[in-house]
Amino acid sequence: MPVIMGTAGHIDHGKTSLVRALTGIDCDRLDEEKRRGITIELGFAFCDLPGGGRLGVVDVPGHEKFVRNMVAGASGVDFVMLVIAADEGVMPQTREHLEICSLLGIRHGLVALTKVDMVDADWLELAQDDVAGFLAGTFLEGAPIFPVSAVTGQGLDTLREHLATLERELRPERRTDLFRLPVDRVFTMRGHGTVVTGTMISGSLKVGDDVVLYPEGRTSKVRGLQSHGGPVDKALAGRRTAVNLQGVDVVEVQRGEVLALPGTLFPAQRWDVRLACLSSAARPLRNRTEVHFHHGAREVLARLHFHDRDRLNPGETALCQVRFTEPMVGVFGDRCVVRTFSPLRTVAGGVVVNPTGHDLRRRDPHFADKVALLASLPEATEEELVQAHVDLSDNAGAGFVRLSVLTDLESKRLEKVLQALGARGRLFCFDREERAYVGADALQALSAGCLDHAGAFHAKEPLKPGMARGVLASGWGRGLHPRLIHFVVERLIKQGALVAEGDVLRLPGHKVSLASDQEGLRGKLLAIYSEAGMTPPNLKDVLETLSLEQKEAAPVLKLLHDGGELVRVKDGLLFHRSALDELKGRVARWFDDHDDLDPSGFKELSGGLSRKYIIPLLEYFDRERVTIRVGDKRQLRGAKAG
Repeated sequence: MPVIMGTAGHIDHGKTSLVRALTGIDCDRLDEEKRRGITIELGFAFCDLPGGGRLGVVDVPGHEKFVRNMVAGASGVDFVMLVIAADEGVMPQTREHLEICSLLGIRHGLVALTKVDMVDADWLELAQDDVAGFLAGTFLEGAPIFPVSAVTGQGLDTLREHLATLERELRPERRTDLFRLPVDRVFTMRGHGTVVTGTMISGSLKVGDDVVLYPEGRTSKVRGLQSHGGPVDKALAGRRTAVNLQGVDVVEVQRGEVLALPGTLFPAQRWDVRLACLSSAARPLRNRTEVHFHHGAREVLARLHFHDRDRLNPGETALCQVRFTEPMVGVFGDRCVVRTFSPLRTVAGGVVVNPTGHDLRRRDPHFADKVALLASLPEATEEELVQAHVDLSDNAGAGFVRLSVLTDLESKRLEKVLQALGARGRLFCFDREERAYVGADALQALSAGCLDHAGAFHAKEPLKPGMARGVLASGWGRGLHPRLIHFVVERLIKQGALVAEGDVLRLPGHKVSLASDQEGLRGKLLAIYSEAGMTPPNLKDVLETLSLEQKEAAPVLKLLHDGGELVRVKDGLLFHRSALDELKGRVARWFDDHDDLDPSGFKELSGGLSRKYIIPLLEYFDRERVTIRVGDKRQLRGAKAG
């Protein structure tokens, strides 16, 4: 994959002139830049190196007013060329740019000591010693210093040879195949429309791909691609890439948006960040401090919320929740920079540990453990990282795409890690279609909660055989993913901890039981209806005889009805099961000698029942599919009664 070099350094120290001398490309493209003689916007070039390599170059502005542009350019580079003028030496933006590079995780680089044609040999030697001393204790300590002149060409060949060596040594191995391109420039090309450019952080992109501009969610399609100055059908990670977008107006796109594939990033207004305050910071960062937050090519206003302290002192590192004024998108491991308002100065930087932001609450008994776990994630192993994010997702679970963002792991590697953890029972896939996972501890807690809910239901409704799945889902399962509810329930059934009887669920030890007074009522009701036979009294009369209200008898009546001992023929009219079985037998025998049955015939076979009973009973046998009505008569059905 191609290597990207970024420049850094104070204004007017010759960054753009040196890039032009190395590449032949003038990165100052704006009229204002040429008129004022300073770099304002980011510039881009590529350098063909000895040995056939090609280096991408991002030229950044040096003026303090354009530090945000410098941060945008420095994000995504593989190494830095710190440019220091020999006649002026180390200046304020030299220091700040080096600090920013350090905060952004850049660990390799060199120093170009420019304008050597303007100083004598003694001054040059002093300048080199001064620069070496300045670099002590930084990531560039011991880095080579190349005296060069963009005017005379002195030292340029030696510099090119070293750049070729770095290009070979630092060819990056991208960790993820998640396509992301932070937009650092937007413009219109005649005949083509809107074009966005940026350094492709990861993944790849093809002509014709559907894309989304995050965090706004604006959709588009790739009409064309250019990489390092030429058209391509497919652009790869690490390259400066221009993307021609279909159906998007240039005014709809802002620098700082991120181009990605649909459904692969998750806009959020809070991130968990492990933040380090620079030792050179003039004062501590206090809790709830409002800051300029830089990530990729974007700058937003944000507030810092510390979980375990009221301030972050210079030189200290802590977990911080950054809350933005507008949604942001990021990936685990991304670097960020924090600048204060007054004075406008770089004071801190950090590593994103959760770009979806956990809602951590101090009253959570595991609050301190979660904070410590999040803070440790940048050093975690791949398995520890995946396990941590699945566990922190708790009952919500974590899908594969979200885990890609939360871990920055390449898809195949993430699959292997998930399989390994699943094989050890550390996590479980509850949704095969979406590839969503829940941790073992969360699953155990959910299972216990489900069983507790079932037990509470049985205690409240002892006369019911169990609860419907829908009742369980609306109670215990409220707020849970439907497939997680199904997974937990089916797992408990397989384990024998729950029993399913049709759509009804119960604990294996649950049996319908009556209190002694209800058991007595049950016996009285059965006796009344058994003795009444085919002429049972109206239910209202029965309750008056027993001095009972409807609601007092309702549980016992329901139990008798559910058990089939009493049968409701119509509202208020109940029959003992034995009486109905006797009548059904008589009806069947009637059709041995008759083709049909009318009310008078039913009166005859029933032993003279009145119309009060005959009509409801005939309709009951129709419903039970014993008979079928044809006009005013009934005929025998082929199906047996249930």
